[in-house]
Amino acid sequence: MKCPGQDSRYWKPGAIFEAKCPECGNTVEFFKDDTTRLCKACGHRMLNPNMDFGCAAYCRYAEQCIGNLPPELLAQKENLLKDRVAIEMKRYFKRDFKRIGHAGRVARYAERIGKEEAGNLAVILSAAYLHDVGIEVSEEKHPGENASDHEEEGVPVARGILEGLGAREELIEEVCDIIAHHHHPRSDEDINFKCVYDADLIANLEEKHKEGPLTEADLERTIGERFYTESGKTLAREVLMGGQA
Repeated sequence: MKCPGQDSRYWKPGAIFEAKCPECGNTVEFFKDDTTRLCKACGHRMLNPNMDFGCAAYCRYAEQCIGNLPPELLAQKENLLKDRVAIEMKRYFKRDFKRIGHAGRVARYAERIGKEEAGNLAVILSAAYLHDVGIEVSEEKHPGENASDHEEEGVPVARGILEGLGAREELIEEVCDIIAHHHHPRSDEDINFKCVYDADLIANLEEKHKEGPLTEADLERTIGERFYTESGKTLAREVLMGGQA
């Protein structure tokens, strides 16, 4: 069955139209389901200015439906992914509001750090939302659960969620790799891992600080020794020390 939005039987007047090439001003004819068209005058490939990507921005079958996706749509698709991952995380944890809250704080901190550090936010936020999804399975399978157990158990859960959302395999692999060792940094971590690690550390320290306040000296020592990014250090001081430098 073809998507009604792309089926010409449902087209209305205006489904075939003309647009000006942004490079040379030549007139280019578009069908409403064209994602791009090549300008015959200058050779520029232009994006369909009237195309409503709608569901194509998140649908896992978008490429089969409308052909090869342009870079602009790929970027939009990954930008929307983080919101759908957040929904799936909440659905997975059900009424475990403590873990939902923790994941949400980690994601919020990771987004801020990731923007400052120019990381891949689709990867960073997906990993941040899903980094602890292995805890429940680990508690059932491994009494006396530890970090290594829930890292390992989180990978298949996260993979299932991301595959169900139609995420790119490359993104899935990177997110799962981060989850698989998010408490155990390697010597050669990239910026995406560092952003998630620092965000999770802030959230964990914040929770520990509420249970039993840490001294300013202890906090400063931890920030100086354990954080990877300068943005993470700055945010940690803001969250944990009221912005003190």
